[in-house]
Amino acid sequence: MNIALIGEGNTNLVLAKMLTKKDIKVSLFFVKKNSNSQFSRTIGISKNNIEFFKKNNLDLTKISWPIDSIKIFNELSKKYEILNFNNNQSYLFSLVKNNDLYNLLKKDLKKKKLFSRFEIKSDVIYEKILKNNKFDLIINTDTKNKISKKFFYRKINKDYNSFAYTAFIKHKKCKNNVATQIFTKKGPLAFLPYAKNQTSIVFSVIDHKKELSKLDIEKLINEYNNYYEITSFSKFEKFKLNFSSARNYYYNNVLSFGDNLHKIHPLAGQGFNMTLRDIQILEDIIDFRLDLGLPLDKSVLKDFESRTKHLNYIFSSGIDFIHEFFKFENKFGNNYTKQIIKYLGKNKLFNQYISNVADRGLFF
Repeated sequence: MNIALIGEGNTNLVLAKMLTKKDIKVSLFFVKKNSNSQFSRTIGISKNNIEFFKKNNLDLTKISWPIDSIKIFNELSKKYEILNFNNNQSYLFSLVKNNDLYNLLKKDLKKKKLFSRFEIKSDVIYEKILKNNKFDLIINTDTKNKISKKFFYRKINKDYNSFAYTAFIKHKKCKNNVATQIFTKKGPLAFLPYAKNQTSIVFSVIDHKKELSKLDIEKLINEYNNYYEITSFSKFEKFKLNFSSARNYYYNNVLSFGDNLHKIHPLAGQGFNMTLRDIQILEDIIDFRLDLGLPLDKSVLKDFESRTKHLNYIFSSGIDFIHEFFKFENKFGNNYTKQIIKYLGKNKLFNQYISNVADRGLFF
């Protein structure tokens, strides 16, 4: 068995880790990028997905920080949460630095004899990959390459007309295991603990046509900060926010994957978790075929699409609805919406259901 992976982000490195464990040969093709590491980008990984990493012999304990609960606030209620999600018996998710996970995966894969890397230096390479009969399957996670533009351009797209600003704050030591999400009039602001004296910030500024300066963002963060005694801010990084959902998941033996399938708003920290759940579904399909002695062909991709496409769309649309709801609520907040939120916040079954969906997606 031989599978080609196109793109060298965390998604393909996790796929490579999973596939080589099954004695499948993996050839990873990548485009060398300028050194522009995203030092302030973090990933929230759900408990169920942390267990998936453990099953694949990758312990994230040393590079992660556990989050016990999530408190939700809005513009009108900055000190008293309107929703509170927690797991009294365990943690909800763990926070990992994007670069730390990348380096850990890359280091692990260097030991694998079935894993090899090849640099893409021209578009001709893509044609050669597609025509290479030795590859049973090709998985493409690069959103901007020739293959994506030619075969996977049909998508449901939405431009949020906003940017997310990310950074780390250093602060005085404290018990720091509660994540906070504030739906401000400027956009969702998340405080994501990473250590006793360090917290990740993700501030998604709504409809802001003018780029904010570092001082502008620091001022806004300080305005909504009710917990930390901040001592310093790291450099801010920014990225544009879009929603997209793929209309087709595969073409012949080529599977579109990761951000190519779904991009969602970062407010719920579910983007990478959706991808990890996709990987688990793909793994189940591959295991089933290998156990039966069947080849890995495009029927694997057809099965994957039929099992995930509708649920991924429902889930990603739900995240989009949450964004639009709180955007509307902050702009036209009234007693009706306040009462709905208040009721849901006190409903234990609702809280448990939302916690399960955030942990395992709609597949559970």
